[in-house]
Amino acid sequence: MSVRRTIEITATIEETRLSVDDLCRLGQVTPEWVAAHIDSGLLPAPAPDPSQWQFGTQAVQRVRRMAWLERDFDAVPELAALVADLQDEIDRLRAALRRTAR
Repeated sequence: MSVRRTIEITATIEETRLSVDDLCRLGQVTPEWVAAHIDSGLLPAPAPDPSQWQFGTQAVQRVRRMAWLERDFDAVPELAALVADLQDEIDRLRAALRRTAR
């Protein structure tokens, strides 16, 4: 029974939509940072019109990782995006391993 509750909670969190302001506040970046990274193709554009941008919760983790790499390691945005992609893939593979181990 607890597994079912966990799945329901996870689904609710993953379905949460965040505004640009929410993403900026949680990711500790500016709206200009988000727009520049979307324009560069480093963050997926959730909609063609910036006034309609809504982000999933997974975007917060990606923004935090990228901003941290850029700030603390002076990484260029493209490198920060690549590292974020690789970390996302590692997380996905680890989750798949945990599911198969059960």
